[in-house]
Amino acid sequence: MEAIIREKLQGIKFGDVQVYNHVAVIPIVGANGSGPKYLTLKDALANNLLIITEIDDGGHVPELKVNNKAAMPVFLLDGEELAGAKQNRVLNTTILLREKAETIIPVSCTEQGRWSYSSARFSESGHVMSAKLRATKNASVHESLKSDRAYRSNQGAVWDGIVCMSRLHDVSSETGAMKDILDARQKHLDKYLENLPLVPHQTGFVVLVNGQIAGMDIISRPEAFAQLHPKLIRSYVMDALTEKVAWGEYDYRQVADAFLAKILECEEQQFASVGYGNDYRYEGKKIVGSALVHENAVIHMAFFQVTEAEKAGNMSSASRRRAYRTRQ
Repeated sequence: MEAIIREKLQGIKFGDVQVYNHVAVIPIVGANGSGPKYLTLKDALANNLLIITEIDDGGHVPELKVNNKAAMPVFLLDGEELAGAKQNRVLNTTILLREKAETIIPVSCTEQGRWSYSSARFSESGHVMSAKLRATKNASVHESLKSDRAYRSNQGAVWDGIVCMSRLHDVSSETGAMKDILDARQKHLDKYLENLPLVPHQTGFVVLVNGQIAGMDIISRPEAFAQLHPKLIRSYVMDALTEKVAWGEYDYRQVADAFLAKILECEEQQFASVGYGNDYRYEGKKIVGSALVHENAVIHMAFFQVTEAEKAGNMSSASRRRAYRTRQ
């Protein structure tokens, strides 16, 4: 494993465990941010420093055009959703956009039933794709990278996953938009957010549902993580809301430590990033993950615990379908 990534994983410092219902969050804290400074998507858009559009008038589902007018890089998070233009999309990978530059970015569609302009530019949707969908999209992007060095997802599987999510949450959308499902569950998601708050100097977290690892996200700078914390919490809780509560006594720290040990055993591959840095991809037994490294700093890393079906890119596995049927 790349030395800087191994060092980051081995140096993780946990805060006090937070628990609400069947969801536990273990904050990851650091005294100072590391690596280069950058703007978040939210900041760049709010200050009119980022223009995101279709690549041309006709559009192209798996790609968008981004013009970064800022004098510093802009951080785009894997799974972060963009709303507008011809259809809503999510980022296929974490990207650190070059300053004062135009970049074509790889995306997946999250609104199957619309292909017409609702706006000329994209805006921040306020959501990150649910953690399970991020995990299986991560796996399919890794397969694309291995075969032809492209950051493409299995678009059909993404749509299938959104349909499954719609059924699990009993929410319909005229255009099959993931955003509509997340918006409909906002009050439930915010209740968890109130009880799983950001802590000082937090740069990430490990999330567990019913005592089992869901995943982990770490961002290099606390101020950036603070902005993304609400969206990331909701992305994990969105899946937890469809899980039957299994009350019990759990040693959350022990489970988290075992997860970190398994990450260190994952196979690693390196690829050129879309923007700054290098993109590392990981695969292990029931684990998938990725990390973006630039200027000797881990800008972002995310690891997920997955089933074999999810690892293979099956976003609506048989078990999820059965779970849906038991709730009817």
